[in-house]
Amino acid sequence: MEEIKTHEQFQEVINSAEPVIVKFYADWCPDCKRMDMFIGDILDEYNQYKWYQVNSDEVKGLAEEHEVMGIPSLLIFQNGEKLAHQHSAYTKTPEEVQEFLGQQLG
Repeated sequence: MEEIKTHEQFQEVINSAEPVIVKFYADWCPDCKRMDMFIGDILDEYNQYKWYQVNSDEVKGLAEEHEVMGIPSLLIFQNGEKLAHQHSAYTKTPEEVQEFLGQQLG
């Protein structure tokens, strides 16, 4: 998963003609660490998509701009628009994440 470090890089990433998946996280977040333990298999399964992550503590304001109220959250963007958002409450298991991606990306 490629790390997004700036607002400019984020804008460039989300303007992709293809759907991109962005994970919002923070280093102190226990649920984020739990997700990191299972996300590898999901990355393999959805490897036709580009995956990015952004540390919401390091790139200030991005989470608020995109209505990320809890972390980890997964957002799908295409052509600069947010297509889907899975809030942190529903990202606790691999099954929840796979169901979200299956519904949104097929």
